[in-house]
Amino acid sequence: MIVDWDDAYANMAHIPSGAEFPTRWAALAAAFRASLSTNRLQTDIVYGPKERNRLDLFLPAGEAKGLCVFVHGGYWLAFDKSTWSHWAEGALRQGFAVALPSYTLAPEARIAEITREVGLAISHAAKLVAGPIRLAGHSAGGHLVTRMICRDTPLAPDVASRIRHVLSISGLHDLRPLMRTAMNAKLRLDADEARAESACLHEPLPGIDLTCWVGGDERPEFIRQNGLLANVWTGLGLATREVAVPGLHHFDICAPLADPASPLTAAFTGDDGWPSRA
Repeated sequence: MIVDWDDAYANMAHIPSGAEFPTRWAALAAAFRASLSTNRLQTDIVYGPKERNRLDLFLPAGEAKGLCVFVHGGYWLAFDKSTWSHWAEGALRQGFAVALPSYTLAPEARIAEITREVGLAISHAAKLVAGPIRLAGHSAGGHLVTRMICRDTPLAPDVASRIRHVLSISGLHDLRPLMRTAMNAKLRLDADEARAESACLHEPLPGIDLTCWVGGDERPEFIRQNGLLANVWTGLGLATREVAVPGLHHFDICAPLADPASPLTAAFTGDDGWPSRA
């Protein structure tokens, strides 16, 4: 039984030198952006009316195989696209265009509004890059990308039909426990919104594959949330897999996205051959 819900969802306090990671991410992201020629990176593309409705688009050297979109986490409360640029490198070097959006943060926006903004971002990026679409998101970003393939998706049918795979990394798929945390003073989740925004309480769109990926050293709640969506959507007929990587925690689980040869990048781009189709 969980008594301290704030501790259940606390990451930094349980990761050695956890407070150093944001500075490290920002430096790696800035260095990666600086390494690209101007024709390989388009920054601050406007996708909506709000101040933070901007995305960065990373372009491969040749014709793009398709579009990969990565949505950042931070409990819908923190960070923006500029902190995570280096996590586009793996998919980019595999020949995909990669879009990283920012979105309005809580408390200025409720989670339902953020979901709609991410839908706008993906829709806009889809106009800029042809071909199949693959989505990935970390933590709150994992929530946001799985919401894109629920039956009540904010995406238009022509965009949703291009999505081949969603990769939720340490995602949050049942938001009801978060109502018990102190951060809910800013998230402002009530019972109705928590249910409406929980992917595990929705039916998924058919024909889109799902991978739920988590670190073996993460907080037990993230491991439980990871398995929860895989379990529920498998029962609803979706091709779904659950992956737990030993030795990784919430702050280093995404690092392999910078490596074009990593299993995580292969899951993002579809180069791991899963699921096999007849």
